Amino acid sequence: MRGDRVSGAGPAQGAVTVQAAAALVGALCAIYLVSQFLRNSVGVIAPNLAAELNLSPEQLGILSSAFFLSFAVAQVPLGAMIDRYGPRLCMIASVGLAVAGCGLFAVADTLTELTAARVLMGLGCSSFFMGPLTIYTRWFAADRFSTLTGLQLGIGTMGTLFATAPLAMSAEAFGWRATFVFVGVGAAVIGVLVALVVRDHPPGAAEDCHQPASLAESFAGLGEVVRVKGFWRLFAIQFAGYSTFVAVLGLWGGPFATDILGFDLKERGNILFAMAAAHIVGLFVWGPTDRWFGQRRLPVTLGVFGTAAIFAALCLVGDRGPVTAYVLFMLLGFVAAFTPVQTAHGRALFDQRLVGRGITLLNVATIGGVFVTQAITGAIIGAFPATESALGPVRPFVAYQAAFGFLALMILLAWLVYWPAPDPKIRRGGEG
Repeated sequence: MRGDRVSGAGPAQGAVTVQAAAALVGALCAIYLVSQFLRNSVGVIAPNLAAELNLSPEQLGILSSAFFLSFAVAQVPLGAMIDRYGPRLCMIASVGLAVAGCGLFAVADTLTELTAARVLMGLGCSSFFMGPLTIYTRWFAADRFSTLTGLQLGIGTMGTLFATAPLAMSAEAFGWRATFVFVGVGAAVIGVLVALVVRDHPPGAAEDCHQPASLAESFAGLGEVVRVKGFWRLFAIQFAGYSTFVAVLGLWGGPFATDILGFDLKERGNILFAMAAAHIVGLFVWGPTDRWFGQRRLPVTLGVFGTAAIFAALCLVGDRGPVTAYVLFMLLGFVAAFTPVQTAHGRALFDQRLVGRGITLLNVATIGGVFVTQAITGAIIGAFPATESALGPVRPFVAYQAAFGFLALMILLAWLVYWPAPDPKIRRGGEG
């Protein structure tokens, strides 16, 4: 930094004032809070939803994953829209769908209505991560991208914290339906904030030098994206890296805590809160590791093997009591937070012309992976018969062992595909 300016400009601008950068990042992180809350909001109330609407594990898996399916499907047209109309307009246009989804979820009485609400939420939140990342490529130097991604994820993932203990407390005090009304109002307010504060380019910057492509050309350009060397290898690790973690935090961590540890709503919220807090700390720690190591592949590899090891530990000793569960859940939250580095690796594959479509198409893997993972783990857990208890049907520990074992195997297989991917040299202050 020099004075009140941020050095290391992006491809289209000079220095950016600290105040402008802080306002921009603050607003973009705030909108991402909404996405993180909504995507993970089923986990802590899953036993309540199952009891109230008589939902099976398979149905819970479908309900939670519906958000991620619609989110993933939206990424392909979203990438073209971002390149054509700009990320700010895309975020403003989509926030209304998220608000509508919250309203429908609050009044839903059937699985179909709840699932439709989750679909609307997913569509509404589909631009809240890729939009900010595209803006960062325009405001800041490329060697800051991983750190900014970590900042975006770290601050934005505080929305996940609100989907744990605070959601549990609000559901207990006001009911989960009223809670989603509150969330919808908050999302609308943040949408207004983004409209007022965020701009696609920094003050005084020249617009992109290339002529915007037509929508038809933008969609055709997706073929160019998938032919970039290393794309499919990054697609594999994006598919597994985030989804294996969210399968626990966003869905099965709550039922596991109830079925295996006997936790009630408040206790479920607390253990998931601890896991989410550890994840946020991890995002800030992992964010700059590409610059520490001078490469992206090594920190991603450390994160993958650490994540797989913790899943193995959950299989072996996850039923040993609350202390063990807390330690393993928090370790999983921290170690699985290598997402900024794998995202930066994917971004490094694309030039400025393709970056919007490139990172958005990779996000199809990230979010689509959650849809597939949650659906499969729901089928795995549902394959084991439940026993009746005072709290309702309880799944045995072996059901969760099978699910956690599947998640460990999945991320290791994805790493085998990822490892040979090209890792462009990190150059300070420029592309790569």
